[in-house]
Amino acid sequence: MEQLFVENKSKFDFGETLTELTRAIQEGGWRLVYMHDLQETMAKNNKEVLPVKVLELCSPSHAYSILGKDEWRTFSSMMPCRISIYKKSDGKTYVSQMNIELLGSAIENEMQEIMNLSYREVQNFVSQILES
Repeated sequence: MEQLFVENKSKFDFGETLTELTRAIQEGGWRLVYMHDLQETMAKNNKEVLPVKVLELCSPSHAYSILGKDEWRTFSSMMPCRISIYKKSDGKTYVSQMNIELLGSAIENEMQEIMNLSYREVQNFVSQILES
């Protein structure tokens, strides 16, 4: 059974994973919209956690396809796509994302094609930093 969330181990440390993934996203024609530093946010609340950054990324052409149709604007709550980079107690760095291709399988129209394409493109970015 496919999982709703996909987790993979990076072949790089945390900082290099962030650098390489950001490079892959930009070279792939996507935009890094925002980066949440959850470790920093937790520290401001006197909570200590291992490093976690959540990247919000967007393909302008895919976003335009969705936002350009009134009947598809309900899907904007899933935008932009997100990738999480985090360290675990084993000292390794991991990358996770929502399997929007799995979600797209419940939709029977052109929206499913956009979701599947988006998922495959993001997986391509992630595959560049995975352990072999």
